[in-house]
Amino acid sequence: MHTRDALRAAGMTIVSITLAFVLLPALVVAIAAFNARAVLAFPPDTLSWRWFAKAIAYDDFRAGFRNGLIVTAFASTIALVIGAAFAFALDRYSFPLKRTIEGVLLAPLVIPHFTIGLGFLILAAELHATRGFAVVIVCHVILVLPFVLRSVYISLRNLDQRFELAAASLGAPPRRVLTSVTIPLLAPGLVSGWLFAAILSFNEFTASLFVTSQRTQTLPVAMYNYVREYADPSMAALSVMYIVATAALLTLANAFFGLGKVLNVEDAR
Repeated sequence: MHTRDALRAAGMTIVSITLAFVLLPALVVAIAAFNARAVLAFPPDTLSWRWFAKAIAYDDFRAGFRNGLIVTAFASTIALVIGAAFAFALDRYSFPLKRTIEGVLLAPLVIPHFTIGLGFLILAAELHATRGFAVVIVCHVILVLPFVLRSVYISLRNLDQRFELAAASLGAPPRRVLTSVTIPLLAPGLVSGWLFAAILSFNEFTASLFVTSQRTQTLPVAMYNYVREYADPSMAALSVMYIVATAALLTLANAFFGLGKVLNVEDAR
């Protein structure tokens, strides 16, 4: 018993140290964001909100935020539809080259994002296409598709098909079974897939650097361009807003769906 208590205490200590190590840089950045001086310094001599106001008012950040929302909304929704369809096909049907197709769909997990971004840049040039929203959205769909695919696939594997069989035995046509039984039961996986896709798409930088232009640059690209020229705490202030927005999004997801269901860990087998 004493050995078990010692191991539990050691485990909690290691976890606490790890969390502190991970969160410490964010804490330093958050405090530095309130520095009144035009240089990054820790701890700040005096406190001010001026850099938050500057970050919000900066035209490139505002345009990047707007562009990021457009790309994220389209990319995550398109990836959800395509990923859910492929997940359903991979789970329910057997067909030639099934594993090969699954491997191709999951390939962006192991291929460096700069390679995908460079590939789309070359492809757009060959097709004489401008680096507009269409190219950026398609690129992001490819990048986030594996996360949607795996999320929905896990939900399908955990789905009790007896509910579908019961509905079919009562005379419900396949379309009615899909819309009334299957999709509602898959809601946690669909929500988690869309949420992961949205977060990843909005924060994607490496591939976006290749496929965006000044007109379509997303917020991470705008931040990169800013930090090349300036070194004031505006970036730290923007980072704090990123953290707060992410925390708020996760809080809302927990309030409406429950993080256990959204992340597919509740009632998992």
